[in-house]
Amino acid sequence: MVVLEPYARGGPWPARLVTASLGLLALSLVSMAGAGPAYRLELIALGRAFELLRLGALLGVAAALLGLLTLGVGAWYRRPRAALVGILVLLAVAVTLLIPAQYLQLAQAVPPIHDITTDTADPPPFVALAAARAAAPNAVGYPRAFAAQQQRAYPDLAPLRLQAPPARILETAATLMHERGWEIAAVNATTLEATAATRWFGFRDDLVLRLTEDDDGVRVDMRSASRLGRSDLGTNAARIQAFLSALENRLGRD
Repeated sequence: MVVLEPYARGGPWPARLVTASLGLLALSLVSMAGAGPAYRLELIALGRAFELLRLGALLGVAAALLGLLTLGVGAWYRRPRAALVGILVLLAVAVTLLIPAQYLQLAQAVPPIHDITTDTADPPPFVALAAARAAAPNAVGYPRAFAAQQQRAYPDLAPLRLQAPPARILETAATLMHERGWEIAAVNATTLEATAATRWFGFRDDLVLRLTEDDDGVRVDMRSASRLGRSDLGTNAARIQAFLSALENRLGRD
């Protein structure tokens, strides 16, 4: 009777499963991670980028199944390295698929709108960026149907009240926008228009900041609107809240 050495148990299959599961995992990661940059660099169309995401997810599922098989075979034939690779592949796929799962959950939690403002009755209009928005799929004007949905989803989103000269507020706002990498399109005595790009896909969102002086000081309204897409997954509301908070804190320190 021939007794196999520990490293030879199961023959070449554990090693082959390790190679196959790692290969599928690598293809999945490249497909999903590369979709955004490829679209941002205008190498592929948006539809193709989404196809790469779907392909990456399917490859990830296949890698997970193969990783589970690798774990089982490695454990059965006492090949600890193969079993360890199977565990690592399963963990990597779980982490990778967690990101789109979170986006899906977020899409179900927020309303399918892409234009957010602190003043739904009289939204700050785009002027300098009107032509760029007219060339994009989404509307230039604030869709009135969004107002009720926005108020239900983001009841705390409100104008900012400041006790500072308008010129100082605009200067500070412009500085904060530069720090965030936003492209400033226009600045005048009461408004500031800019464009921000998302990190992964580089989707362009337009912003306008408007100042209104009254007896209580200066009211700061802001609008953030995506050029593309039905839902912004809460990005524009979060951007407005974060920016107005940073503006208030910066002016408070100065």
